[in-house]
Amino acid sequence: MSVQSTLDKAKLWLGEAFDEETRTAVQTLIDSNSPDLEDSFYRELEFGTGGMRGVMGVGTNRLNKYTLGQATQGLANYLHQSFPHEEIKVAIAYDVRHNSKEFGKIVADVLTANGIKVLLFKEHRPTPELSFTVRNKQCNAGIVLTASHNPPEYNGYKVYWNDGAQIVPPNDENIIREVYATKFEDIKFNGNDDLIEWVGEDQDDVYIDACMENSLYQNVGRDNLNIVFTSIHGTTYTTVPKALAKAGFKKVDLVHEQMIPSGNFPTVDSPNPEEPAALSMATDLAEITNADIVIGTDPDGDRLGIAVRNLEGKMQLLNGNQTNTILTYYILDRWKKAGKITGKEFIGSTIVTSDIFFDIAEKFGVDCKVGLTGFKWIGKMIRDFEGQEKFICGGEESFGFMTGDFVRDKDSCGSILTACEIAAWCKANGTTVYQYLIDIYKEVGFYYEGLINVVRKGRTGAEEINQMMSDFRNNPPKEIAGSPVAELKDFKEQTMLDVATGEKSVMDDIPKSNVLIFYTQDGTKVCVRPSGTEPKIKFYVSVKDSIHSQEEFVAKLPKLQEKINLVKQDLNL
Repeated sequence: MSVQSTLDKAKLWLGEAFDEETRTAVQTLIDSNSPDLEDSFYRELEFGTGGMRGVMGVGTNRLNKYTLGQATQGLANYLHQSFPHEEIKVAIAYDVRHNSKEFGKIVADVLTANGIKVLLFKEHRPTPELSFTVRNKQCNAGIVLTASHNPPEYNGYKVYWNDGAQIVPPNDENIIREVYATKFEDIKFNGNDDLIEWVGEDQDDVYIDACMENSLYQNVGRDNLNIVFTSIHGTTYTTVPKALAKAGFKKVDLVHEQMIPSGNFPTVDSPNPEEPAALSMATDLAEITNADIVIGTDPDGDRLGIAVRNLEGKMQLLNGNQTNTILTYYILDRWKKAGKITGKEFIGSTIVTSDIFFDIAEKFGVDCKVGLTGFKWIGKMIRDFEGQEKFICGGEESFGFMTGDFVRDKDSCGSILTACEIAAWCKANGTTVYQYLIDIYKEVGFYYEGLINVVRKGRTGAEEINQMMSDFRNNPPKEIAGSPVAELKDFKEQTMLDVATGEKSVMDDIPKSNVLIFYTQDGTKVCVRPSGTEPKIKFYVSVKDSIHSQEEFVAKLPKLQEKINLVKQDLNL
């Protein structure tokens, strides 16, 4: 877009549809010839298939009162179309980020101005509690204001449907259509507080009870497990400590500096439990308290990071696939021992997640269904097969997991309860969670994963990412880490290419998405996709081998780690 057209777009925000504070901020950008002007207005902030996320500020490419209002007005219009002649209810929650509470009230006002009843949380609460509340309170939809683990300048807006899961086709496309058909002057901001029902702490207890019912299997050694927990300044300070105490875990040490909610996330560079640095204060405390397990959650409380003592007795952060492997294997083992597996059960996974879950599912006689990245697709699986097959648990590599279908999104609280039960059970039996993971690898295969993030910010960064995807699609590698590429899956084209035969087949069981997966002859898997929420392109690498002993694990781990490095070199990352 030219500078002139960007300027014209900005000048529209000086009109009467916008409040004085917004007009002043836009005029300042124009008068100062600020470089932020183009990035603020060169495009519309995308309302994607789950909502939107972006930097806060004025402009069409920023998250603010007007872009949120446009999204909510479009949603309100679609809700009236979808649920005619009935009272419509929408639950709204928000996390600890700057402006989240204010944004929550703005969104509530737009809905009530459209005659829609709102169940609005009084204070910030975790995203999974919102998902639970949509179902528990029989709402037509839900909204959460969050930017997950993005930097402090970000916020976001996610939409849930009446099953408690994030919106999927056809509702997502229909809502998007209504959002983009809404002009800023069409937004109804004058809310009706009589249509707001405030949600308080009582709902926490209902949610926690459901987490316990769906996530706990045996009470072994809970009072002897040493736990360190941190909410990393996020929302789970309201739920997780209470849930652990209620479940009988008595030795819980909190990282008190990080239990203070703050949108600045002052003690970490990034509030992302995928990164060891985010849990460094917790692991430091674990050395003092001799903890068995360390747990941290992201700002909106849906992701969890877990560190356990490795074979040398040092705290080690598990990756998302490892955590989910432990949780899935244990839960299926409990189900099998209880005689609950009939052959009509399934677990959920995603295309970028480790293939170990196919092997685990096969071992226990259940199906493993796979969808696109994001828990909304696991939620869709549950809805699609409701009454036919029973969902047991599911997860994806990005540190998300769900136990049961009472929540239709990744849920750290229920997952933490299961993880702590496993740790307590292992300790009571004279072993550790890490050794339990090795035992699982001995049963189903030793998988090891690596994630490479290539960050490219701004408009030029987005163009670079598009070019990288185009290059990989049009000139795919012939060999990766010394093994010929055997299979190429292109989810944008919905095709699978057998490299040896040249035969191309159709994959239309999964919706189109800009994702490529390469499989080599020795089982190495490389998945490439642009992030849907951050300015980066992601490379998910999985390598595998077989082991029969702990000694073999120790010997083969460095070889698999080196293989991940070879993949990076071959792909010039």
